[in-house]
Amino acid sequence: GGKSEAGDAASDASKEAVSQKFADMEIDDDESAKAGAADATQKAQGAAKKQRAPEPRMNVEKQALRYQLGPARRSPIACLVLGMAGSGKTTLMQRIGVHIHEKQIPSYVINLDPAVTKLSYGCNIDIRDTVNYKEVMKQYKLGPNGGIMTSLNLFATKFDQVMDLMEKKADSLEHVFIDTPGQIEIFTWSASGTIISDMLAYSFPTVVLYVVDTPRTASPVTFMSNMLYACSIMYKLKLPFLLVFNKTDIVEASFATKWMTDYEAFQAAVAEEKAYAGTLSASMGLVLEEFYQNIVTASVSAVTGEGIENLFVKIREAAEEYHTTYRPMMEAKVKSKAEREAKQAAKRVEKMRKQMAATGGLDVRVEGKGKGKGASSSSDSDDEDGVKK
Repeated sequence: GGKSEAGDAASDASKEAVSQKFADMEIDDDESAKAGAADATQKAQGAAKKQRAPEPRMNVEKQALRYQLGPARRSPIACLVLGMAGSGKTTLMQRIGVHIHEKQIPSYVINLDPAVTKLSYGCNIDIRDTVNYKEVMKQYKLGPNGGIMTSLNLFATKFDQVMDLMEKKADSLEHVFIDTPGQIEIFTWSASGTIISDMLAYSFPTVVLYVVDTPRTASPVTFMSNMLYACSIMYKLKLPFLLVFNKTDIVEASFATKWMTDYEAFQAAVAEEKAYAGTLSASMGLVLEEFYQNIVTASVSAVTGEGIENLFVKIREAAEEYHTTYRPMMEAKVKSKAEREAKQAAKRVEKMRKQMAATGGLDVRVEGKGKGKGASSSSDSDDEDGVKK
């Protein structure tokens, strides 16, 4: 009997030890699991911080100076090359590059298209050297158009540095050609496009070259769509505007210039369109009559080089228009803004003076009415001991 009791006691002790061991193992597993989860969370947070795109830093003071109207320079002439996708902007830039090298015309060439894989012309400043388009898409989780716009926005925060480079070379340059993204709305209707165009216009005579695909405008409805877009860009940017009909080696641009000057010819062409778009185009032709009268056109072939000499003549004429028409408008705008800000500042000073007079100079309230904690009424006065009477 004694042996069996001792055996049972030993068996119970052994079971209890095994149970305790398994309990300790479970605790260790729980602690290791918690530690592993915490470690994984820290790693994930660290990875997220690394992947998060850095916020661009803008030199606010230098950017603000760029919005002050600079001296009236005659050169270089800044040319913003815009146009629908497929209109031949890049090919035209290549032809311009060939022309300025053949004629030894000192010029700067700038590429603002971050998504282009290979440039067919040499450029002095390339946005791709500053912003990685694919990395922007990846870090900001954007699509192609969003990636281009964000890349241009990031580059615009540093555009004052581009202006510094241009100003250092200003005395030795005749032209600055800026190639814009193929998606025209990304430049014309974005904040970055406005910043860049305004900075250029405030420092140099600036001209907009709107490139038109001539063969595709043979249809009067397509022609009218292009003209409406050109009109909207001209009034948006408020700069000298040059309408460049490209690809004239395929189709001559004589039909387009005739439609712009002879409404009856355009009406006869659009009469063949039986859909509603035809009637609308005919009506819009009358609306754009004033636009046609003030627009300057040039016909070129980026492939053969035909019309390039005339294009440079038209650019110089548009630069003169900048000095005679657009520069005075900008000066008046700057003067009006300065006067408006001066009046607002005078009102604030007058309001503060009245508040100080009403409160005895003890409390100034910029907003609202009534006395502050430190204000005292005219009926109350303090004696020398600081006790109110």
